[in-house]
Amino acid sequence: MKKVVMSGILALLCLAVILAGCSSNTNSSNNAANQPAGSDNGTGESANVATAAGEFPIVKEKTTLKVMVMGDANVESFDDNEFTKWYEEKTNVHVEWEVVPPMNAQDKLNLTLAGGDLPDVIMNFNVPAAQQMIYGQDGVFLELSDLIDKYGTETKKMFEANPLIKQVATASDGKIYSLPYVSDCYHCTVVQKMWIYQPWLDKLGLKMPTTTDEFYNVLKAFKEQDPNGNGKQDEIPFAGSIATPGNNIDSFVMNAFIYDNLTHDNFGLLLQDGKIDAAFNKPEWKEGLTYLHKLYQEGLISPESFTMDNDQLKRIGENPDVPILGVAAAFHMGNFTQFNGESGRWLQYKAVPPLKGPSGLQVASNTPYTAVSGRYIITNAAKNPDVAMRWADAFYTQEVLLNGKYGREGIEWKYADEGQLGIDGKPALFQAVTPTSGAQRINWYNSFPMNETNEFRLGWAVTDPEASVEPILYKETQKYEPFKVPDQDVIPPLYFTTEQSNEIANLKATIDGQVREMNARFISGDADLNKEWDAYIKRLDSMNLSRYIEIYQEAYDTMTKK
Repeated sequence: MKKVVMSGILALLCLAVILAGCSSNTNSSNNAANQPAGSDNGTGESANVATAAGEFPIVKEKTTLKVMVMGDANVESFDDNEFTKWYEEKTNVHVEWEVVPPMNAQDKLNLTLAGGDLPDVIMNFNVPAAQQMIYGQDGVFLELSDLIDKYGTETKKMFEANPLIKQVATASDGKIYSLPYVSDCYHCTVVQKMWIYQPWLDKLGLKMPTTTDEFYNVLKAFKEQDPNGNGKQDEIPFAGSIATPGNNIDSFVMNAFIYDNLTHDNFGLLLQDGKIDAAFNKPEWKEGLTYLHKLYQEGLISPESFTMDNDQLKRIGENPDVPILGVAAAFHMGNFTQFNGESGRWLQYKAVPPLKGPSGLQVASNTPYTAVSGRYIITNAAKNPDVAMRWADAFYTQEVLLNGKYGREGIEWKYADEGQLGIDGKPALFQAVTPTSGAQRINWYNSFPMNETNEFRLGWAVTDPEASVEPILYKETQKYEPFKVPDQDVIPPLYFTTEQSNEIANLKATIDGQVREMNARFISGDADLNKEWDAYIKRLDSMNLSRYIEIYQEAYDTMTKK
């Protein structure tokens, strides 16, 4: 939803800009993208053929859109597809598809933009923010604000209901060059979680830990008091993996000392009162590392936590003879156990609420920005941009979302029966009948813009709330709700200019790498915190950390002032 454009991509991007400037804009005054909706676009055709906003069909006479879409492993065909047929009948819009394999997506996009033979619509490509800005300001990507005002009935409702979505969709120049993809996921708003094996707490007569001191005592008991009852000291009190930042051994615990933003693109950065700063060079960070080193030194953290992936961690969590894993740092239980596995062990791990640290800090991570920009772009090749806008705007309706993502009513899904409960324990809205799986020709899966709100997602019926993944994750995540970092203290997805992206790419790789490496070394004792902390701080300074923060601040200030 947001990644910094890396240098290799930028090299292609810059070449594409130069070529596009020569090939695409020499006659831009005759292009539909640069004309008001409804004007002659230079071809003699009206650029305004759509029916009134919210009406169906979208056009009275069959109209064709050329759509270049990034393929999806779950969609066998877009052309011969039940939803494609259903949506064409509903809208009277026919699509000529150009499906691009994901592995070639960015290269294909750059070459298409450079060559000038553009489709009407670019869909499902996650076009980087810098690229949106370049081609948007160059006139190749349509600026959508006027079209949204005139035709974006559902888009405007979405923006009004959740202003953060509009914020993500709006570039730093105050313009909108793409429509967003939104998929709320309640349990995903807290990536940094920790899970504890409840049967061991029960056997040893221990309570769920609430402070760092209590957590230390629980781990000591797990190590020394044989909670799995096999007469061996084979228990692993605490483990994590390096597969994802949320599974890092320090990811959850550090929040008891200083907010640890290790799970976002803006790695290790803080936002407070509108000012961005680094967390990983602060005394509180050192204090957190000191605590983690103590755990490691006393054999309470698995040494493999700094090298193993989730599959290796899962083998520990699903140890075949007896359980040996007491606590795991993980986004969810499926990272270290098998969801719906024969052992049923995943059901016995419970989320640990945020730990209170020595200073009284007790916070949970928060990811309020659920929108992804760059998923739907109308180019200046579109003869009927109004049709392209209306075609996309309807994606944000519940009817189109249900058919487009899940399939046909009464076959793949249907509305919930009276008395059925949803993921959140409230009356359900929908229920699955025969869900699709793998490559199919029934729906478009996640390949189109959508507004999958929390109400929608949590409204799916569940048959057994006590043994189903989603309701359990919902319930466990509620433990973190009172402690979430406020939305205003979370750095939003930022739009960087090409110059900023070029500069920040190398800074980010160097600084992030240094922090991750030294976290592991300080915790394991390979580097002495007391002797080498100052040298670590000096290395970060020499890596131009101040400029790194400055670039983020510049982008943030531009976004908040737009």
